[in-house]
Amino acid sequence: MKQIAILGSTGSIGTQTLEVVRNNEDMCVVSLAAGSNIVLLEQQIEEFCPKVVCVYQEQKALELEKKLQGRSDLSEKPEILSGMDGLIACATLSEATIVVAAVVGMIGIRPVIEAIKAGKDIAFANKETLVTAGHIIMPMIKQYGVKLLPVDSEHAAIFQCLNGEPHGALKKILLTASGGPFRGKTRQELANVQVEDALKHPNWSMGRKITIDSSTMVNKGLEVIEAKWLFDVSLEQIQVVIQPQSIIHSMVEFADGAVMAQLGTPDMKLPIQYALCYPERRNLPGDRLDFWKMQEITFQKPDPDTFRGLQLAYDAGKIGGSMPTVLNAANEKAVALFLDRKISYLEIPETIEWCMEHHNLIEAPSLDEILETEQQVYRQIEERLNGSL
Repeated sequence: MKQIAILGSTGSIGTQTLEVVRNNEDMCVVSLAAGSNIVLLEQQIEEFCPKVVCVYQEQKALELEKKLQGRSDLSEKPEILSGMDGLIACATLSEATIVVAAVVGMIGIRPVIEAIKAGKDIAFANKETLVTAGHIIMPMIKQYGVKLLPVDSEHAAIFQCLNGEPHGALKKILLTASGGPFRGKTRQELANVQVEDALKHPNWSMGRKITIDSSTMVNKGLEVIEAKWLFDVSLEQIQVVIQPQSIIHSMVEFADGAVMAQLGTPDMKLPIQYALCYPERRNLPGDRLDFWKMQEITFQKPDPDTFRGLQLAYDAGKIGGSMPTVLNAANEKAVALFLDRKISYLEIPETIEWCMEHHNLIEAPSLDEILETEQQVYRQIEERLNGSL
């Protein structure tokens, strides 16, 4: 029996992970963690009967506990926890054999670190952890002998293309991107973009934050840095390719010139199930590619001038140290401000660039320094927004 802990169970990856569990009788859920959506979380508890549950917001955890106390139909009620301690408890539960790390943001770093220390394999969908702390996480993966199995569709594709190939044969990673809803637009055309426009992704169904990141191509930049750590390559070996149909999820070029690609429908359940069952492949219900109906697969170069976030990510990755944390934290804050309609769409990359320009670099930051840098960036942006900087 595969016993699974899911961090971020009410988000897009979390809910799709539970769909995979429904289709596999030898999988069960032992712990669930969510931010504040206790309505959906209560439904998940009823269906999957986890032993431990974390609601990050303490008040919501108390509300959930009170609701469950009134449920006479639940034979066994889970232990309800909150905060970072609760997240870590879910990630390190002794029964869990694999942890789906799908929380959004740097909040996922500590639970992932503790899960690795506890000997858990990680189905990894929290790119911020590697972007900001890859120099800490990757040595730990080797030290504790656990697997880090990528769930992002692009990194799962690269992982599959590299399966069985010697690392020295890898020449270049071709990281694909859909281009988002504004592919082909100019900066002038993006000046008046509204929240509703940016949330309309042409191919994928994702959470609000990652959908905005996809539209700005900051998400692709974060994935570049993530790929650097996951596959032990230089940034110069990672080339972003626009593939608008989202059929090719990424490719690898080898030393002899051969290129391998992983193709599939834009369905996140495929990489989720592959990570949970690795190295086994199982039947997955759903649509299949029909090459007789498929009209075309096309490719384009990214536009780094219009979508400035991609170039900023490459810059941050090359500088290294604490700069990727600045990139990530500034983006998180700027996207939140945009979603709250406090800044314009084009101010997202402008905010990131400003924060990077005003940062005092830490060459090899500790975990505490990474988390302090995040808070420092948040404060700087608030002060700038309020006109005190």
